This record gives sequence, structure tokens and C-alpha cells, in this order.
Amino acid sequence: MECVFGLVGNGFAIVAADTSAVHSILLHKNNEDKIMVLDSHKLVAASGEPGDRVQFTEYVQKNVSLYKFRNGIPLTTAAAANFTRGELATALRKNPYSVNILMAGYDNESGASLYYIDYIATLHKVDKGAFGYGSYFSLSTMDRHYRSDMSVEEAIELVDKCILEIRSRLVVAPPNFVIKIVDKDGARDYAWRQSVKDVTTAAV
Repeated sequence: MECVFGLVGNGFAIVAADTSAVHSILLHKNNEDKIMVLDSHKLVAASGEPGDRVQFTEYVQKNVSLYKFRNGIPLTTAAAANFTRGELATALRKNPYSVNILMAGYDNESGASLYYIDYIATLHKVDKGAFGYGSYFSLSTMDRHYRSDMSVEEAIELVDKCILEIRSRLVVAPPNFVIKIVDKDGARDYAWRQSVKDVTTAAV
């Protein structure tokens, strides 16, 4: 029951994701960070099979770093999104990855942006997007309340509304979420929304 969503505001982009590591009917942990800091001004929020999600996002991160190391300049957010889309398209015809991605970034020339990339290598630049079962509720909430000129405080309030809606209406809702932001000052953690602490094994 993964939930990943994000939006672009006035000079920033925010992404949020649940932190549940799940296999079948088992919940393994409640503090799995599904949002990777790609570089100083890019974030990748991913959902999908855990192995594919971790392996593919790390692969993208290392290749983005390699490009900067070789050329002396970082990829723009659009270039990183197109690279990611190309790798998914290539893998689709060989050994496909079951991973969906929201890539958020900030560039000095174009400002904040958000890219939607799904497992069949569809790429769109969007103002708001979501993946997983939580998208049924977060997308409708964002459709109602989203504005392109939102401040950080207004955007966080909207993210909290989405989380509340998911927790209230999704039958097997994830309890905890992580929120990250990227703007002119860089990509960083913003907050965690926790209703359950990490799962611990009871002593027998």
C-alpha cells in the first residue's frame, strides 16, 4: 500500500512518501526512507518492488554523480529525468524494473520542477503527481486545494491534508511519512509524520 506524492510551489518542490517496508502481509519496518537525495538540488521519490526501487535509484544516483565528475557540471533536473526515462525504456525491453519515480529538482535557470516517470518509461513534467494506492486520495485532495503560487507553509499544510486523507480512508494505510523539500538552498529533509514508532521484535 505504497504512497508517494509531490507538488511544485513558488520556488520549491516537495515530495512525500510512506516509510513502510512491506512484503506480502508482513510489515518489516516503519522507517524506510523512499526518497533519495540524488544530488545537492535533486530528489527522487520511488515506489515499487523494494529490490528494484533501491537498485535502480542508486544506479541513477551514481550515474548522475559520474556525469558531474567527468564533465565538471551537474545535470539539470530535466536532463536527469530524461536519463532516468531512457534507462527505464532500455530495461523495459530486456529486464524491466518495477519502479515508479517522482523526480523533483531546482535549477537556477528554470526554477523548481517535478517529473513523473512510471515503470513503462512514461515521462511528464507535472505540477503535482502521485503513485500507489494513496494516489487515489492525494491526487483528488491536491486537485481541490493546489495552487502554483503556494508558499512552503501552504504546501506543507496541503501535504498534511493528503496524509490525513490517506490515513482516514485507505483500508491498509501506512502510518508514517517522510517529507523532503528542494529549493535554491538545496535538497533536504523537512519533516517526518509519525503515528507509529519503528517495529521491534518482542522478546519471547
